Amino acid sequence: MKLIAPASEAELAAVVAAAAAAREPLAIEGNGSKRGLLRPVQAAGTLSTRNLSGITLYRPTELVIAAWAGTPLAEIEAAVAEKGQMIAPEPPDTGALFGTDAPSTIGGIVAANLSGPRRISAGAIRDHVLGIRFVNGAGEVVRSGGRVLKNVTGLDLCKLLTGSHGTLGIITEVTLKVLPRPETAATLAVRVPDLTAGVRVLSAGLGSPFGVTGAALLPEGPTALLRLEDFAPSVSYRADRLTGTLEAFGPVELIQGEASADLWRRVRDAAPLHAAPEEAIWRVSVRPSAGPGVAASLPEARTLLDWGGGLVWVAGPATQAMHERVVAAATAARGTFLLFRAPEPLRATVAVVPEEPPGLAAIAARVKAALDPAGIFNPGRLRAGA
Repeated sequence: MKLIAPASEAELAAVVAAAAAAREPLAIEGNGSKRGLLRPVQAAGTLSTRNLSGITLYRPTELVIAAWAGTPLAEIEAAVAEKGQMIAPEPPDTGALFGTDAPSTIGGIVAANLSGPRRISAGAIRDHVLGIRFVNGAGEVVRSGGRVLKNVTGLDLCKLLTGSHGTLGIITEVTLKVLPRPETAATLAVRVPDLTAGVRVLSAGLGSPFGVTGAALLPEGPTALLRLEDFAPSVSYRADRLTGTLEAFGPVELIQGEASADLWRRVRDAAPLHAAPEEAIWRVSVRPSAGPGVAASLPEARTLLDWGGGLVWVAGPATQAMHERVVAAATAARGTFLLFRAPEPLRATVAVVPEEPPGLAAIAARVKAALDPAGIFNPGRLRAGA
């Protein structure tokens, strides 16, 4: 597949305009770090934003940063860390899951709407996108949102483009809200007899007044994890009080410093799944109380529960039968699923996301027609023939 990597936004827009005129489909990517995500795209050429890189604005006192879409996520995280700040939703590093050294870009993270453990307290990545520049299917540069926290100008296309997986437009620049980085963090770990008991521990922590910012359930043990972040005296006080609450479920271990940080990086990146390259990985979103039931219905798989039990990572055989069992488990729990990683033959033959209700599908079709009238962006990425 031919790779086109324009050096500027204007050059990228010209490439899109020419492709639209010729009705030539394009596969859209940043560094290609998530090519195994969702369905394979049917296109002769790949249009990459990897050369649109660099931070274009950073105002630490205003908690705002902007960067070209091809900027590596790690570069942005390092820049804000120097000023004691962070990208609060904790987007994952998917390199290990997809078996690539290619760094994730900020445009790819926003296009996939990927968030980590802190989503339960800080919200999703889409909640932190203040502004977006993108190229639509006619080759026009469109701007939505702005570069300030209080922004009410124009239509909010930021949330529409976030999570669209490059099917509606090519994101060229992203403006994000950043937040102060906590001074310290601590993790409380409770070994539990089963996942249901683990979710009860997580629920007790999340329902407490102690400001939990991470709530996950590791398969080893299983072990329930609850994270506290803030100034050191506050974390110490709240950890002591929350320990008193959790002791009713069993002995509580306090994990601090780099050991705590490393633990949550592993949860963020789904490392405890230990997924083999030939296996498939799914993400199932359900109400937290339903998470253990989803895991229990998939005994042949390995699972990791995050977001208080509401996000179930599943790793198992890359077969259609296994996929159908995951879909059935998500449907029974009234949740949703996403085939996050799989060999191309499986991704090409199964539904990688749930079918939309007719009314919603009709709205989505009209939005697609308005933003990408020739249908050249990532055809088939989400659904066959779309």
